[in-house]
Amino acid sequence: MLAPIAWATPPAAYGPWEQVTSHLTEGLVRRGIDVTLFATGTSKTAAKLVATVAAGYAEQAGQNAKVLEYLHISQVMGAANNFDLVHNQFDFMPLGFSALVEPPMVTTVHGFSSEQIVPVYEKYNDTTEYVAISETNRDERIDYIATVYNGIDTEQFTFVDRPQDYLLYFGRIHPEKGAAEAIEIARGAGKRLLMAGLIQDQAYFDEEIAPHIDGDRVRYLGNLGPEERNRILGEATALLHPISFEEPFGLSVAESMMTGTPVIAFNRGAMPELIDHGKTGFLTDDVAGAVDLVSACGGLDRWHVAEVARDRFSVERMVDGYIEVYNTMLDRRHRRP
Repeated sequence: MLAPIAWATPPAAYGPWEQVTSHLTEGLVRRGIDVTLFATGTSKTAAKLVATVAAGYAEQAGQNAKVLEYLHISQVMGAANNFDLVHNQFDFMPLGFSALVEPPMVTTVHGFSSEQIVPVYEKYNDTTEYVAISETNRDERIDYIATVYNGIDTEQFTFVDRPQDYLLYFGRIHPEKGAAEAIEIARGAGKRLLMAGLIQDQAYFDEEIAPHIDGDRVRYLGNLGPEERNRILGEATALLHPISFEEPFGLSVAESMMTGTPVIAFNRGAMPELIDHGKTGFLTDDVAGAVDLVSACGGLDRWHVAEVARDRFSVERMVDGYIEVYNTMLDRRHRRP
């Protein structure tokens, strides 16, 4: 299992790719599958851990990300022939090795940071299998073996039947994630807003977010870990997710619903796959529409919200999907003349 190395696997707080990689790795180990995880030395796993770097480049300042990534990938590929297959969770850079190593490689496509990356994936259609994390995130130029939704550890989230009276923004503080729009929605609905997440764009935070933080109507709680995440998600009236890009999945959306908290999201990307409009949350196109929907969240059945999320986005469901992918790949290999 080739993990990213920006953060530990699993991350202490932010690190969505590392989080999904961890959930899958631990789920496979629980099924009795022999897994070797290539990740940072700060990682924790029940699998065999091979630490290619001491700490992630986002965890420890002063490291050269590209150098660490090269050393990480090359070490994995140097050992690849010891395994039945290689699962790449590391984006496009390992793809060039896919025709050079003996075992088959499967790559989870977590998203495209740039349109310019897509031709790289297209080039290696014949030498690696691709898994999409949502139907929305598929690109017609890429051949996919399956779509497998990201899995959430249901044990990390507690169902809350009676929430407190606040709205929540939980995600990267970045223009495309809609932090400023969340503030507008909360103000328009006359609700308090709690905000949490990694500040990914400091200038945006300083100019668009910080002036509104007063410790009362708008509070910023920082980049929170699992326990705090569970609490503030579960106690919220609703999660606001006013994105302005075609988001390939949205872990915080699934996590929120695990606790029973519905989501009001802009109708972009994979949101229609995650949210059943009028049942587990609401889809809308703008701030005004979101403001109008806040009062409707109280009429949703929070138990139903949680049940749908736990069925659709559990780690067990994800592990089932990937085991099916692995078996298909190995069967194909054994059938080759």
